[in-house]
Amino acid sequence: QMFAVVATEGRLVFSPQSCFSRSRCILPYGELLYPPPSGGRDRGRGGAGNAMTKITGLILAGGRGSRMGSVDKGLQFFNGKPMVAHVLTRIQPQVDEILINANRSIAEYAAFGHRVIPDAIDGFAGPLAGLHIGMTHAAHPLVATVPCDSPFLPLDLIARLSAAMQKSNTDLAVAKTFDQPHPVFCLVKTSLAPHLQTFLESGQRKIDKWYATLKIVEVQFDDEEAAFSNINTIDELKSFEQSPPQI
Repeated sequence: QMFAVVATEGRLVFSPQSCFSRSRCILPYGELLYPPPSGGRDRGRGGAGNAMTKITGLILAGGRGSRMGSVDKGLQFFNGKPMVAHVLTRIQPQVDEILINANRSIAEYAAFGHRVIPDAIDGFAGPLAGLHIGMTHAAHPLVATVPCDSPFLPLDLIARLSAAMQKSNTDLAVAKTFDQPHPVFCLVKTSLAPHLQTFLESGQRKIDKWYATLKIVEVQFDDEEAAFSNINTIDELKSFEQSPPQI
């Protein structure tokens, strides 16, 4: 059965009445696909490289949101809908499956129609903990990560990461703009989950230190620098609402 998400007294709930077709639901704050159209991702965007290799998209929403007053950033409204809804709209056509990593507000995230998986490690252990649980639960050989607070992410993100990864025969591809790497925008082989688990069990938590143990390729997105803008504070949220980046 199809479900939409509607806002009710500040919460997100299921509403089958809001759906009008097999694959689309009209929401009070826009339109999302539940599930992706038949045939998976948009091969013109996410299918570069080996078109037969399916990809799981993992939205990282498991942080504390400390710089935003310890709220759940992905559920904060931005231009009329939750930030995670913007992220879903942009990443879903590029992948074959969506998982959401969250450590609170589980029901609210589940209302978007995708599986929600909390960290296996207690204490808000950071993006590596989210990546680890995502790799463990992914149905496909590759996992692509994006954060829940980046509502402008590139529409060709997965195509470019996938093409570079295949060409370089590497374990992981990570986005970069000029001299700035963006480690939470990556594409990684699911088979590396045991390697990451060993790293985490050693007490390590730094994402760049784990990347340093792998064969990686950095993929330049200098032409889309603004698309990697993220929202960490209420002031930034208001500022981007008034003056969104040119993407």
